[in-house]
Amino acid sequence: MKVLAVVNQKGGVGKTTTAVSMAGILVQRKHRVLLVDADPHGSLTSYFHLDHRGFERSVYSLFDGYKSRVDFLVSKTQIAGLHVIASSPALATLDKKLGGQDGKGLILGQALQQLSDWYDYAIIDCPPVLGVLMVNAMAASDKLVIPVQAEFLALKGLDLMVQTVAMVSRALAKDLDYMIVPTMYDRRTRSSGQCLELIRGKYPRKLWDGVIPVDAQFKEASSVGVPISTLSRTARGTMAYELLVDSLRFEQVLSHRQETAA
Repeated sequence: MKVLAVVNQKGGVGKTTTAVSMAGILVQRKHRVLLVDADPHGSLTSYFHLDHRGFERSVYSLFDGYKSRVDFLVSKTQIAGLHVIASSPALATLDKKLGGQDGKGLILGQALQQLSDWYDYAIIDCPPVLGVLMVNAMAASDKLVIPVQAEFLALKGLDLMVQTVAMVSRALAKDLDYMIVPTMYDRRTRSSGQCLELIRGKYPRKLWDGVIPVDAQFKEASSVGVPISTLSRTARGTMAYELLVDSLRFEQVLSHRQETAA
């Protein structure tokens, strides 16, 4: 199982949309996908019309002494092959609750290892703040996806996130690979193009060579609780995320592994 964490310390940049959209593409390509909502706000959980406010089976259980099988925490969505471990508002208390507990940054990764034979991919939607949840997601991941809105206010947040990746890499003694993904790109405005050029000049090796465009069908998809690719295979947003998933190159690894096992 390959693990992706969708991270940024700035809110409103399209983290949840990116996590759900990538998952939708992968499921349509016959992969089994688990979405993990590690954000106390529960946007991903709400996306699939699950009520995270009273959810007993949630990510929080993993940090609260849960000793049963991790698969019992998984909830189905209306999309076959796409499952969710839901959020809980109690996640906001974890930094205080866990304090200096040993191994607190590895809890999520250890839990996902129990599900490695169940899914081809796990995608973690992270909170927009550095804390125990983001560190857990980074430690568990094979690659980080950093969505950044194509506007000037988002650039400072991107710099902070890149600094955080470097800091957590040192703490984990792990080289965290990441890809910067421009989102909400509006080709009609000069500012979107200027922002993209600034990012390209500063992070040329880490910037994805595509963009996620503004597309009203993202809102339509969220209103009915499905990925945009389920709503429309020809939407601009769908085609953009198709290209993003292609660029991750994980499918080639998984396909080779399946052929070898056969």
